[in-house]
Amino acid sequence: MSAVDLTGPADPADPAGPDGPITAPLARGRAYWALADCWNIVRRGLTHYRRQPVNIAWQLGFPILSVLLYGYVFGSAMTVPGGGDYKDFLMPGMFVMTMAFGFINTATIVVYDATKGVIDRFRSMPMAPSAVVAGRGVTDLVVACAELAILVLTALAMGWRPDGGWGFLAAFGLLLWLRFALIWLGVWLGLLVPNPEAAGGLFAVAFPLTMISSIFVAPQLMPDWLGWVAAWNPISSTAAATRELFGTPVGGGDSWVEQHALLMAGVWPLVLTAVFLPLAVRRFQRLSR
Repeated sequence: MSAVDLTGPADPADPAGPDGPITAPLARGRAYWALADCWNIVRRGLTHYRRQPVNIAWQLGFPILSVLLYGYVFGSAMTVPGGGDYKDFLMPGMFVMTMAFGFINTATIVVYDATKGVIDRFRSMPMAPSAVVAGRGVTDLVVACAELAILVLTALAMGWRPDGGWGFLAAFGLLLWLRFALIWLGVWLGLLVPNPEAAGGLFAVAFPLTMISSIFVAPQLMPDWLGWVAAWNPISSTAAATRELFGTPVGGGDSWVEQHALLMAGVWPLVLTAVFLPLAVRRFQRLSR
């Protein structure tokens, strides 16, 4: 007695036919699945922040404490070129410092996932290879937006008021542009350092990078050689550009890079991305070798 075919004849036009569950997802294309995988990585990263609030508390608490320390403790002793309130000079610099320090958190999370085998597990799954790196970048930008929002509320409570009109939107765009560029530095360093403890030592690199800049003091008030180094520091260009967009009356220096702060605030992150994004991708590809 022959077997009875209970499925009936296959209908090529019916998506629920025998080939439907297999061909329908494939028909969506690689771009769809790359975006879906990236979103899953982003959702995973944000879930970790929700379940471990101490991490986000540290990320937000440090810049807030720095604002209060420099604004109220050291502010009365600081000089602003051309006069003006030091808080108006300080706040754009603190926004930049928060974006600059973000690469330490990126490196710490990446090295933790690498040492715990999470990245190897992702690489063994049928997912887009770009999703791990892209998802990390999107997650960090979302967290950066939250950090900026908290800092702005803190600055407003301290009496800071931007006078640049709608230019403040462009200023926040430059801040996130800098953060985007430094994400790839953090990813590369996270894949390079051996353990999370070593990633914590990156603070020793970030601290002088932010101190020798125009975040706290104008370069023209420093010794000539140190002022030249501070002026050509990439984060100094972003700090000067955001002050200009926020309407802070600060006299600029005489060097070319200080006179073209808006231009360099766009160019420096582009250069950093062009250098560290390929390095991060190449290092990620070498993990399985």
